[in-house]
Amino acid sequence: MVFDYKGVKVFYEISGEGSDLLLLHGWGCTHSIFDPFVGELSRRHRVIVLDFPGFGESDEPPVVWGVYEYEEMLEAFCAAVGVVKPSVICHSFGGRVAIVFASKCEVSRMMLVGAAGIKPRRSLGYYIKVYKYKIAKWWILKVLRDPERFERMRAGRGSADYAAASPMMKAVLSKTVNQDLRKLLPSIKVPVILFWGTADTATPLADAQLMSRLLPDAGLITVKGGTHFSFLEDPGLFKSVAANFLK
Repeated sequence: MVFDYKGVKVFYEISGEGSDLLLLHGWGCTHSIFDPFVGELSRRHRVIVLDFPGFGESDEPPVVWGVYEYEEMLEAFCAAVGVVKPSVICHSFGGRVAIVFASKCEVSRMMLVGAAGIKPRRSLGYYIKVYKYKIAKWWILKVLRDPERFERMRAGRGSADYAAASPMMKAVLSKTVNQDLRKLLPSIKVPVILFWGTADTATPLADAQLMSRLLPDAGLITVKGGTHFSFLEDPGLFKSVAANFLK
């Protein structure tokens, strides 16, 4: 099914009956990452999954969106399909959107799974690298006038997510990763479970520990040795935690 948001087509699917449950995927993924769990969850819930704009079968945003623009889209989507006070399970980038959503709208409870939202601390070395990069960019584009050389240099830097993204989604990623949402966490009063891999390098365990301190009603469950995709690496534990938490 497709929801039209200001001309942007957003793909979604709904299955099952019961209380509403939103599943929000992470960066570089689609709604299908939750396929191993939808069947079981839909026995007790009306499960709603979607592809965020820029991913899967959904259109890219027409302009550079940040977290708040994605959240506004999610609010409009929920109103259109009749989502009422949902529970939310969200991974990575989906956690960013869910944090803003839960700070503004009524939700029942939320599972943050390797969720993004905490702006990483930057060392002096990081800022030196950024400064050197900006100098090199100026030199190559303004002095040497060699855009192909600049593209080769840029391709060798940054994350795999950034390298794989289209020009529009590169700009979206750059905007969203610099939006720190920790100030919103104390306003989220509903129960929250943080499900995290201890070896997560994309959203380090320290992020989960900070979120746990800032959220009024939160518990942290860890997967020893688990990466950013710990819920797929230990699906049995994830299913058990989700089933008990969503009762």
